[in-house]
Amino acid sequence: MVTLLLVVIYAAFISLGLPDAILGSAWPTMYVSLGVPVGAAGLVTTITAGGTIVSSLMSAKVIRRFGTGKVTLFSVSLTAIALFGFSISTSLWMLCLWAIPYGLGAGSVDTALNNYVAVHYKARHMNWLHCFWGVGASIGPYLMGLYLMSGFTWNAGYRTIGLIQVALAIGLAAALPLWRLKDSNQEDAQKADSLRLWDAFKLPGAKQIFLAFFCYCALEGTAGLWASSYMVLVRGVSAERAAQMASLYFLGITAGRFLSGFISARLNNRHMVRLGQGIIVLGVLLMFLPLGNVWLYAALLLIGLGSAPIFPALLHETPRNFGREQSQMLIGMQMAAAYTGATLMPPLFGLVGQYLGVWLYPFFIMLYALIMMLTTERATRVFNGKKTVCVTGSDGRQDA
Repeated sequence: MVTLLLVVIYAAFISLGLPDAILGSAWPTMYVSLGVPVGAAGLVTTITAGGTIVSSLMSAKVIRRFGTGKVTLFSVSLTAIALFGFSISTSLWMLCLWAIPYGLGAGSVDTALNNYVAVHYKARHMNWLHCFWGVGASIGPYLMGLYLMSGFTWNAGYRTIGLIQVALAIGLAAALPLWRLKDSNQEDAQKADSLRLWDAFKLPGAKQIFLAFFCYCALEGTAGLWASSYMVLVRGVSAERAAQMASLYFLGITAGRFLSGFISARLNNRHMVRLGQGIIVLGVLLMFLPLGNVWLYAALLLIGLGSAPIFPALLHETPRNFGREQSQMLIGMQMAAAYTGATLMPPLFGLVGQYLGVWLYPFFIMLYALIMMLTTERATRVFNGKKTVCVTGSDGRQDA
């Protein structure tokens, strides 16, 4: 039953990634057919991010009330409804309307699954699950592109991905008996009930960890969004070549998370975070050197490889750092900080690049990496001063 539940969770992570990148791949067609400015996509993504942040912050109470299985089922169903809503949209206001349930559903399922895996499974599964998210995020744009090249409209692409979400929702409904509906014992639930958002913010090491999540997703979003522009405008790469080479960053993340699942058997979460941060710094330093474009491509791949283990390792460490009874709320707040960084900072760099120059791209990546290193090291010193909390994995062994 445990193995079957893991299959369900892996499928759910693919589902999480499927719709994440399709707006970007379909937008060149969408904004023309809808008759809106090209920049209107920012409004849709901002509304989606707002819903995701709200649902992440509220997830602890909701999951405690209904259980991880039911919340996951409801959230995936809500996402499927939103995707069908996108598929029938004929104006910008309709897209914005359907972005609300999409954001709410995405935040809840993301937080619920990450905490469940952090509490019940070992670090390798957290890495591989986020690798599967990358698989979904790659399949989504591919499906949309396939539909567009075959003469279908973007609406058909959204409808198909919505149908995949419906199929997953049916599978989740059938798998409800497999979930441990009470993720913690009653005493843990009572302790968590007494913890408010502001109280959680005051926990030792919490502010540093929130800032680390903010910086990580600021780095990931900025690195992925502006890589092509940097290559074209600063390094003289052709637009077609830059579009291809920018995928090296995401390839690095996906491959790195697959490899991290094996490496995590040898290194603990904190060492995985340090290893990843070191590889990012190495990649940025390589980008600074006056070498050929081949080394620039290698730098992007390295930055992706370094990014790979950080997010899963920080999430998996949450029950150990803050205690199992408080991990659901803390993961919700961490996810909210991450979504905030991913929402605000890439557009901010766009403004900086517009007025000062895109040449600042590697400087921003390095700044985010250094702040993340400082905050995680500071948090580690705080956590080392506390009694270690051991979390028992699903196989009965302690996964510290």
